[in-house]
Amino acid sequence: MLLFNSQNFSTLPDGYSIVRGEFVSPQDLNRLLSKSNLETHQESRLASALENSDFYLTIFREEQQKLVGFVRVTSDKGLNANLWDLVAEPGDIQDILIRVLVAKALEIIKREMPGCSISVAAPSIAIKALEDNGFLINPNGIRTMGFHLR
Repeated sequence: MLLFNSQNFSTLPDGYSIVRGEFVSPQDLNRLLSKSNLETHQESRLASALENSDFYLTIFREEQQKLVGFVRVTSDKGLNANLWDLVAEPGDIQDILIRVLVAKALEIIKREMPGCSISVAAPSIAIKALEDNGFLINPNGIRTMGFHLR
């Protein structure tokens, strides 16, 4: 098991591993997003997003090397860091996988990008884990907007 230093300790169950920067195919990521009822992306755009991310984390079920969790991070390395495509396979441990991804991503951002404010585009299943790690939903009434490129 991995233990992360976080306000809310998160451990990864036996048989799972979290890896930074391990290649993940756009097809596998889209499969996980789809399985989680989240928006998928055109494979060429997703490949470009992965290449241009500052880092990404993947969680694999070790025995099958199956992708079960993912988050990617972009940053201007000065003021802002953003978490994208936060997803974990639906099931009994989905919440644990989300908590581990958030905790580890925050740990890396705090160490490598100190002083950056952090925003996240996340599904509703991640809200509790995000709040437990200090995220505020719509702080001071500030709401974000998104635009889908087609």
